[in-house]
Amino acid sequence: MSKTPERYESGPFRVGDRVQLTGPKGKLNTITLEPGKVFHSHRGALSHDSIIGLPDGSVINNEAGEPHLALRPLLNDFVMSMPRGAAIIYPKDAQAILGMVDIYPGARVIEAGVGSGALSMWILRALGPEGRLYSFERREEFADIARANGVTYFGSLPATWTITVGDLVEALPETVNAGTADRAVLDMLAPWECIEAVATALTPGGVLLCYVATVTQLSRTVEAIRATGLFTHPNASETMIRGWHVEGLAVRPDHRMIGHTGFLLTARRLAPGTVLPEPKRRASKSEYSAEDVEAWTPGALHERQVSDKILRKRVRSAQHSATLAGDAPEEPSGDSQ
Repeated sequence: MSKTPERYESGPFRVGDRVQLTGPKGKLNTITLEPGKVFHSHRGALSHDSIIGLPDGSVINNEAGEPHLALRPLLNDFVMSMPRGAAIIYPKDAQAILGMVDIYPGARVIEAGVGSGALSMWILRALGPEGRLYSFERREEFADIARANGVTYFGSLPATWTITVGDLVEALPETVNAGTADRAVLDMLAPWECIEAVATALTPGGVLLCYVATVTQLSRTVEAIRATGLFTHPNASETMIRGWHVEGLAVRPDHRMIGHTGFLLTARRLAPGTVLPEPKRRASKSEYSAEDVEAWTPGALHERQVSDKILRKRVRSAQHSATLAGDAPEEPSGDSQ
């Protein structure tokens, strides 16, 4: 990265910084500081110049006298407000993935697909300067948005990040040598199609995690992993967060909670030639028919499609933020080192 981490973690607000403004009623707005610009809301106008140079955590009054708290957004905040092409992995799941997959400094990690780059940023921070993230994305528009979001957050495209546009099964052998990857995270509609390719890339003991939304996807992915005989028995879980209202003696759980967003499925790569003992378990339906397979198709799963017009608008928005934050990302030619 061309700029120091302090550019984003401490010191006074600078031109190009993203700032999270919290209004009197708790409404959040995220802006990118530009000289001469003005942030407008129905509660009045607030000049960017009045924020530039102030320390993080300052309170500034707008022209109508309304106070606004100014803070640099945490990565948590950034990924929730950045431009999106594809749906993101939410922070509660991204944080669980870092722990369950055991991302560590210097690791070599495979990620597919890259989506809007939310999980990529969590992984890149955990990898440190010696690690390597190999991200794969089928749609070039999504890859463009992910690159731009990465530049906006880090200040330049991290040297530890490779984004490859193409099908994972075809592109992975050309990008990652067999047996050299430490971790793999698959966030896609049909991860079972890529299990064997990922198994070839993973080192013995390496961790595979699949992030899927529905129980039918979960079932088929588990059976596909078991069928290879190359992994330990898969474990599946989900994360849920419930906030609490705490005000004096009025202590109670919030009425709303962040419930199901996806299943986290993990397994570890076995050493070549290893035969895993079969676990003792109750009889279950592990076979599936043609009708079952049809239920797992993209159409039956009601995969949400983003229109080309909206996607182009989001690409422009992400690249504009990247330009303000630092070095504009290079025009993609398919692969980006």
